[in-house]
Amino acid sequence: MIIAAVMNNTPLPSTHNKFVGYLLWLFGFTGAHRFYFGKPKTGILWFLTGGLFLVGWFVDLFLIPGMDREADRRFATGHLEYSLAWVFLTFLGVFGIHRFYMGKWVSGLLYLVTGGGLLIGIVYDFCTLNTQISNINAADRGLIRV
Repeated sequence: MIIAAVMNNTPLPSTHNKFVGYLLWLFGFTGAHRFYFGKPKTGILWFLTGGLFLVGWFVDLFLIPGMDREADRRFATGHLEYSLAWVFLTFLGVFGIHRFYMGKWVSGLLYLVTGGGLLIGIVYDFCTLNTQISNINAADRGLIRV
């Protein structure tokens, strides 16, 4: 379906929001925008180096539109909204709200009683949230995601 959209020159459905990406870019030296757009490796690098010593952070100002397009190609649309899940993870992750939102009640309860799995679960979710949502959205639509 996504391949057909690219071949027909029709726009891909949007999974991520550029505006949210730019808001997170303001805190980009922490890698927040990179995690949001599904780039956990460079998100960790930005977090550990202060946005690659602020140089990478500044360059990302111009790269966000491309990161948004790439995220739209990589991740499946569906009933779960990526931006909402990221807000839940970022601000309420220790309570497992993002897990409840995804329908993962057991792990949501575990996060609730352990403070986000003693924060290990939060770090895991920062690196994998986009893929988790994409898999759920694809499964709901009967698509197989690799």
